[in-house]
Amino acid sequence: MKYFRNLVKPYMVWSFVMIVVPLLLIVLYSVTTGGNSLVNIQFTLDNFAKIAEPIYLAVFIRSFKIGVITVLICFMMGYPLAYIISKFSEKVQSILILVVTIPMWINMLLRTYAWISLLSDNGIINSLLVSLGFEPVTMMYTDFAVAVGLVCDFLPFMVIPIHTSLSKIDKSLIEAAYDLGADRVQTFFRVVFKLSLPGVVNGVIMTFLLAISSFVIPKLLGGGQYMLIGNLIENQFISIGDWNFGSAISLLLAVVILFLIHLMKKIDPDETEED
Repeated sequence: MKYFRNLVKPYMVWSFVMIVVPLLLIVLYSVTTGGNSLVNIQFTLDNFAKIAEPIYLAVFIRSFKIGVITVLICFMMGYPLAYIISKFSEKVQSILILVVTIPMWINMLLRTYAWISLLSDNGIINSLLVSLGFEPVTMMYTDFAVAVGLVCDFLPFMVIPIHTSLSKIDKSLIEAAYDLGADRVQTFFRVVFKLSLPGVVNGVIMTFLLAISSFVIPKLLGGGQYMLIGNLIENQFISIGDWNFGSAISLLLAVVILFLIHLMKKIDPDETEED
């Protein structure tokens, strides 16, 4: 045991330096003034009060709106896909899951630039519409373009957890439902969907949190003026240099994330049984 404790120590030191210390600094900056310098700091809650200004509240509302849209689209696309994959043999399932995750191997910037070439005014989609006799459609720098980019990037984070839950379902439970007179629809909603809820919960959590904190996709597909929470934090730290306000937003986002995870766990059947 002593040998294993010695192996863990470097990781604990690394975690403290790379995770705990930055988090403590964010907490400190969020309740102080004085920019990125820790000299002559003064404690204040004005950084949190600033978040309530209409211009920043609009960013939070837009972020949550885009997050919900992304989650809904990913769920409507991801659940049927995960369900179909789970019907194949284990070998084929592994291949299909690999196909789902292959896009994640490509750099996010490259994937986003690919969507720019597709959705721009002179892009591939509008060129196709014009050739078919239709009017071109403005898609770039809209909620639609941002949602498309987010769904494309984060769909695997919905598919994989749901597939994991579906693949673990005991097939004898489905057979028992049929033996008791349930039809396919009743069996799906009363057995399959309920047992897959842990995967759905995990997929929703990951997709939503990634969507509201993303900053590369909204910046490129939404234009320079399109701002979500991730973009707002980036601007405060890099462009404006207001580390105190940026830390306050980051801390608030962390609290929201922890609250949502706790809320989602409430509907996790495994957690309910343990309680």
